[in-house]
Amino acid sequence: MLIDTHAHLNAPEFAEDRDEVISRARENGVSTVINIGFNRETIPTCLELAERYEFIYAVIGWHPQDAKDMTDADLEWIAELTRHPKVVGLGEMGLDYYWDTSPKDVQAEVFRKQIRLARELKLPIVIHNRDAHEDVIKILREEKAEEVGGVMHCFSGSWETAKLALEMNFYISFGGPLTFKNAKKPKEVAVQVPLDRLLVETDCPYLTPHPYRGKRNESGYVRLVAEEMANLRGLPYEEMIQITGDNAQRLFRLPARS
Repeated sequence: MLIDTHAHLNAPEFAEDRDEVISRARENGVSTVINIGFNRETIPTCLELAERYEFIYAVIGWHPQDAKDMTDADLEWIAELTRHPKVVGLGEMGLDYYWDTSPKDVQAEVFRKQIRLARELKLPIVIHNRDAHEDVIKILREEKAEEVGGVMHCFSGSWETAKLALEMNFYISFGGPLTFKNAKKPKEVAVQVPLDRLLVETDCPYLTPHPYRGKRNESGYVRLVAEEMANLRGLPYEEMIQITGDNAQRLFRLPARS
């Protein structure tokens, strides 16, 4: 019933013990993982994992940090791969103004192309947004992203930004930073998002939750995020994972869980 809606289990950080990490996730109650492939190197390995494990699904797309490397052929390749039965969304896509690895105008162009593809394929989109809240919302609106909706992954913006995303048919997902003692803004937003739009994630191997902050993140640690969310919302843990699990199942059109 516990769904990690954003993971990178194919990352090199798991090369030595990937199977053990996945086993620990299952032991921690994780029923489903949405794994992300975001460039030429990670998309194939993301699909391999989804094929190997029944409970792992794939989202594929092009990360804004790699935007300068994407060609029209890459976009066509992604479109073809969405025929794979385990692909449930497009992404992660968006804007990243923190890491200066691709020009902003190139990021925007690649972002727009992927939204258009998602609308054509009728697939939800996974948004990466770092220090670019205003421009992300602007592009989503201009490209009519509300037609497919999606998720604002590892949300770090204000409640005002969250409201704009909610109006465009998006879910709001929270990861490890929600558990940090000094994470005032995420906690304030998390208690205001409608329960039927909440998701939890790890973004592993990054953004590890307390008390493991500073160490490698694992998909099984999504339990800590869900526990913090339950505490903030004043709900039992089991109810919270039911709510967020149902939301993830609805967004990504996952098979019914037993």
